[in-house]
Parts: sequence; C-alpha cells; structure tokens
Amino acid sequence: MSRCCLAQFSCCCGSAACSLCCSCCPKIKQSTGTRFMYALFFILVTVICCVMMSPTVAKEVETHIPFYKDICTTIHAGPKCEKLVGYSAVYRVCFGMACFFFVFWLLTINVKTSKSCRAYIHNGFWFFKFAVLFAMCSGAFFIPEKAQDIFLQVWHYVGAAGGFLFLLIQLMLLVEFAHKWNKNWNAGTAQNKLWYAALAFVTLTLYSIAVGALILLAVFYTAPEGCTLNKILLGVNGGLCLLVSLVAITSRVQNQQPNSGLLQSGIISCYVMYLTFSSLAGKPEEKGLTGNTTICVPYFNQSLDSENRLVIVLGTVLLFACILYSCLTSTTRANYAALRVGTVVSPETEVARCCFCCEPDENGTDMEVHKEARGGQEVIYDETRGTVYSYAFFHFVFFLGSLYVMMTVTSWFDYHHAEIEKLFRGNWSAFWIKMASSWVCIGLYLWTLLAPLCCPTRSFSV
Repeated sequence: MSRCCLAQFSCCCGSAACSLCCSCCPKIKQSTGTRFMYALFFILVTVICCVMMSPTVAKEVETHIPFYKDICTTIHAGPKCEKLVGYSAVYRVCFGMACFFFVFWLLTINVKTSKSCRAYIHNGFWFFKFAVLFAMCSGAFFIPEKAQDIFLQVWHYVGAAGGFLFLLIQLMLLVEFAHKWNKNWNAGTAQNKLWYAALAFVTLTLYSIAVGALILLAVFYTAPEGCTLNKILLGVNGGLCLLVSLVAITSRVQNQQPNSGLLQSGIISCYVMYLTFSSLAGKPEEKGLTGNTTICVPYFNQSLDSENRLVIVLGTVLLFACILYSCLTSTTRANYAALRVGTVVSPETEVARCCFCCEPDENGTDMEVHKEARGGQEVIYDETRGTVYSYAFFHFVFFLGSLYVMMTVTSWFDYHHAEIEKLFRGNWSAFWIKMASSWVCIGLYLWTLLAPLCCPTRSFSV
C-alpha cells in the first residue's frame, strides 16, 4: 500500500503516468489515462455549475449548514451567498475552466513528442493542475463589481460563439461516426458474409426506432386543433430524413461513394428524432382555444411529471455523453483529419470489428509496457514514437466544451430566468437551438453525400 501511495504521489506531483492500485484492472494507455484525468476535471466543474443553478440545492444548503449567513458574510458572497448561485456564478466558474484549457492550448501548440518538457506538463503534475484550475475558477469571483456587468455581457457573446462552434464539431463527429461505422462493417463483408446480416439488422433497427419515434411524436405532441408549429416541424424533419435516405442510395452517389448506404442515414434519422423530441418536450406550454387547457403535450403530463423526468434524465445523460465523446474522440489523429472541411480520411486497410470505435494500436511493438512494482495497473506507454493525438487541439475542444456547458446550463439566451430544474423544458432559446441543430446535422450529412458530385476535381474519401 505504501508503494501505491508513493506512486500516486509521483503521478500527482510529477510526470509519472497515473494508474489504479488494483492489479485486477485492465491495462491502460498513458494517453488514455491523461485524457481521462482531464475529463474528470471537466465533469467536476460541470457538476458544480449544475449545483449553482439549482435553487433547490441552495435552499437545502441554507437550511442544513450551521452558521450559513456568517460564512457567506465572511467570504463576501452576500448575506445568502447569492454571488455563488445563479447564471453569473456559472459564468465565472466556466470562465476559469475555459481559461485553464485555453492556457494549455497555447502551451501545447506544435508538441510532436511526449519527451518534451511541455508534454511532461500535459501528461502529469495533476495536483498542481487541479490547484491552478481551482485558483482560476475562484479568481473570477474577485472581478471588481464595476466591471461585472461588462464582463458578463461580453463573456455571454464569447460563450455563445464558442458554444455554437462546439455544437458544430459535435455534429460533424456524429456524421463521421456514421460513415466510419458503415465503412468498417462493409470492409468485413469481403471475408465474412455475416457482416451483411449485421448491417441489415442494425439498419432495420435504426429505421424502426426513427419511424416509431416520429409516430409517437405525432400522437403525443399534436392535436386536431392547434399545434400547427409542431405539425410543421415534424413534417419537415420527417421529410428531411426520408430525403437523405433516398439520396444515400441513388446511383450517382453510389458510383462516387460505394460505401454510402442506409446505415448512416439511419443513424442520422435517429439523432434527428431525438433532437425533435427534446425540442418539443422543452417547448413552452401552448393553450387551447378556450385558454384553459394545455395542448401539444402528452395527456398524462398534465397530471404527472413523468415526461419531464424522462426528458431531464435522458437529456442529461446524452448531454454528458455527447460532450465527453466530442472532447475525447475529436482529438485522435483520424477524427482530427476528418474534421477538415470537405474530407473524411480513413485508413486504406479496414479490419471489421464489432467495437469499431476502438482503434487498433498504431505504435505496435514500439509500445512499452510498464509493470507496476506496486502491484497496480499495467501502464502502456503508447507515445514512444510520438504523440497519438493532438495535445493542442485536445485542449481547444475542451475550451469550446467549457463554453458549451456554460451556455447550456444557463439556458443560452434566457439566462436571467434559468434554473437547472427547468433546463429541458419551457425554453424558446433551447427549443430553436435544438431544432436548428437537427437541420445542421442533416445538412452536414447531405454535404458529405453530394460534395463529390459538386466538386469532382477534389479528393473525397468516406
């Protein structure tokens, strides 16, 4: 145990790779461990932001913590710590986290080898980095009161720009994910025809989910009288999903891109249906002709909060999953190249795998396996020949992710009345942003299909 504690100390205060003390745990790559630690920092700050936006948590803390008012007065946070809650507190905390990743982005620009001093800082010294992150998030609360209004206004526009850019990267990764899945499984059909059955089964399942979701949305979120906007949006999104499905299997697209198929359009259709559901579920209430009844929502929702809980739980899980997936996968070499405008780069040789997201080891025998003398996890040093992902772009994506979290938690442009309990309902800003995201997603996927036809002189590899 003492050896384990010593090794963990060297990880936190030095450049040694971090690992768990349990030897039963599977091997971990140094690059994976580093990204996991940054993700933990990101999740920790995000949870703090969610707590700051919750009036329920604020009341519970005020009720159960003794000497609450004295503590608030001592730290100059106001009589009831009002400076530590609300959208302005979230803006300050996310400002500190964004500055943290922005500084590391500048520090790691053009790092090509893990042996440089800047790479050692990136891969280690976690205690000091945590202290720096804490200092940056705390320091934003000491901005002079005279400059606070200007700071919040300017930072709001910066956050909106960064949040939209992160959202665009997230959608581009989804389209790239769909193409990657289809190409990987198509590569296996040359050796084993069972991959055709797998492709057909998954495609059928995806379209069943998408069509079923569209029918349920039409049943629960429309009414014979009223709900005109809901009917239009459901018709538009359903029609767009049908359009991209037909375009994907046209002869001209197939001639240019033999790997194009219904699997990709099925994935896109499911995601568009999720965004449509999330938008409609979070749409402000609409009254009937009499003005006494609420329409365009599931009938059971008028007496129960089950639908709201579903939206909140599903939305929160998918929000965290999408953010972490975008932050962690966008920085691999393959995905970083895929984000270049107009080109999706894939390796020339594909090996079909059920878990196609897990890239094969690129460094092969050059990897060093470090057997922990403390009896803990084995650490694979997978960057002996060079970095396996872009350090600078990794921090830049987390920088944008910090802005996206800030805008999402504070309900984008309706931040004055934002509460975490109402994050996924009754908000026009979030409603239109989610709906626009579905159209952008369709547009990006359609561009990957039509780009080789529109620009035949350029090289497109999907």
